[in-house]
Amino acid sequence: MSVLCLIGVVALVFVVFLSTALRIVPEYQRLVVFRLGRCIGSRGPGLIILIPFIDRAVKVDLREQVREIPAQTSITADNAPISIDFLWYYKVFDPMNTVLQVGNFELAAQGIATTTLRAVIGGIMLDGVLSEREKINLALRTRLDEVTERWGVKVTNVEIREIIPPRDVQDAMNRQLSAERNRRAVVTESTGTREAAVNVAEGQRQAAILQAEGEKQAQLLRAEGYSAALERIFSVAGKIDHQTITLQYFETLKTMSANPATKFVFPLEFTSMLTDFIRVREEKKSA
Repeated sequence: MSVLCLIGVVALVFVVFLSTALRIVPEYQRLVVFRLGRCIGSRGPGLIILIPFIDRAVKVDLREQVREIPAQTSITADNAPISIDFLWYYKVFDPMNTVLQVGNFELAAQGIATTTLRAVIGGIMLDGVLSEREKINLALRTRLDEVTERWGVKVTNVEIREIIPPRDVQDAMNRQLSAERNRRAVVTESTGTREAAVNVAEGQRQAAILQAEGEKQAQLLRAEGYSAALERIFSVAGKIDHQTITLQYFETLKTMSANPATKFVFPLEFTSMLTDFIRVREEKKSA
């Protein structure tokens, strides 16, 4: 029985030794090892062997972390109180300094972030705080990084999540936004009216131009018709003999005699045409 008890005690001690001496460290973690109170460096990743009761290991996560800074009331340069909360991202690049240089890194970083936020906001006017988020993010990241660098931590990014101005400022902003929307609506309406008037005037001008072009084409066509008609009349008139013209004159005189007027106007050519007509008639009789 004593032998069995001894074997059991030895097995228990061996199991305890293995559980405390062997550590498997993932790729994203490191172990900062202290031997009899002295830091002997960081270990990992992989299988790590520690001396039980002599070595003490502190686990450090190397992955990028995100922390929220609760809403803080800060005073701007023009004495306007605003409430701001933001997120900050950090990553450990020196596990030993993270353990050796600061007792509680996250608590210390949160305090630094709060005081840094108030210092940055205190140097900016309210309008600048509301419109220059990127500038504030950059200033916060730069100042936090300067402080946390000695702790072996790199601040990778800072993002302001919400800015809540005072109630009276919100009301003024709402009135300003409403006025701006009304102004844009009036400008849009006036622009539309002006463009419509311009389009109507342009349409009327184009219609007038088309109408003038049409009248011009019609006049040209009428002139060409008159010209062709005159040319036709001239060519036909050239083939008519004097007797035909004299007979046409007689027909005209017959029409004029039916008019109750007491005065008649005869062209000078009528006498010569009548003489020619009588001469041709006499020639026909003698023949």
